[in-house]
Amino acid sequence: TGISRPSVGALPAAVPHLSPTSSSRLYNREADEEQDNEIERLKAMAAKLRAEAAELEAEKKNEMAMAAEKAFNKFDLNKDGQISTAELKSGLEKALKTDLSDARVSELMSEFDKDNTGSLRLDEFVTVDQFRNRLEALAREEKRRANEAVTAAKLQEEEAVALQASLDLLNDKPPSIQDKAVSLLPYLFPLLDGLQFGRFLLNGQEDNPFVGALAIIYTLYRSVPFSGFIVFFLLNFLSSNPTLNRLVRFNMQQAIFLDIALFFPGLIAGIYSLVVSGLGGGGIPPELTILGTDVMFVTLLAAIGYSTVSSILGIEPDKIPFVSQAVIDRMPTVDMFDETGRFIPRQLREEKKNKDKKDKEKKDD
Repeated sequence: TGISRPSVGALPAAVPHLSPTSSSRLYNREADEEQDNEIERLKAMAAKLRAEAAELEAEKKNEMAMAAEKAFNKFDLNKDGQISTAELKSGLEKALKTDLSDARVSELMSEFDKDNTGSLRLDEFVTVDQFRNRLEALAREEKRRANEAVTAAKLQEEEAVALQASLDLLNDKPPSIQDKAVSLLPYLFPLLDGLQFGRFLLNGQEDNPFVGALAIIYTLYRSVPFSGFIVFFLLNFLSSNPTLNRLVRFNMQQAIFLDIALFFPGLIAGIYSLVVSGLGGGGIPPELTILGTDVMFVTLLAAIGYSTVSSILGIEPDKIPFVSQAVIDRMPTVDMFDETGRFIPRQLREEKKNKDKKDKEKKDD
């Protein structure tokens, strides 16, 4: 019954041979499985960490809630379930061992009192540390505002000193009685030069004391060679003196402009006469000449009379059409001088004004 045995020298059955491509696929599959497992493990760890963090956060909130409730019960002296401003002040002073002003406690109450009932409920109450932190923040804010106020006050004081220095340099103060009297004298200049326009109205008025006094002054005025030029340059020079009162300087300039204005009617009449004569006409009719000179003289007297009354009242006579505005444009102002009293040219003033305007716009933006 013998079982046949393989001979000793027989070879085992052939083992299947794997190609390189099959080996690579098998290796990649195993690597992917390991990577997936690692990702799942990391996700599980992250979920565990989140759960632990949430648990710690919940424990922290619970501890804070318990601490807040404990502090709330200490602050709620009458046990009515609410903390009034007085109770909050008393509790914080005991806990922080410091005195607090009623205004500061009221400010603190208004920040945490969400429903504006004037008291704090348990859900509005926070820990003492949070109150302390907010009080410190309020103190820092108050200190910052105080420093800003001090800085602003210092700047205002410096500006006031600079302005006062400019005012001392430029006499724009209310005129004294002496200033008012002196400010009337410049108007003699256009009045004397304008008497030529009043020859028809003043003719036959020699017995009038005012006309007689005016005739004497006019004679003395004309007795000085180049008196008109001398007075013109003298008034122009004195009006540039900033130490003289503004009313005096204004009237000096206005008297000069009124005197200059007297030149134009004569110029127009001369040109008209030349044109008419060239065309074979007979010149300006005498009636028109008399009317024109009378109107000029009355207008001059009205301007001088208005300026005189205003100056006596201490009011700047700046309502004469065209003339007064020209004078105002020439009058120096405080912004025309720097802190040392030096005059700043108009171009530099305008450049500085534009620069300040741009800086302000950038700051507002």
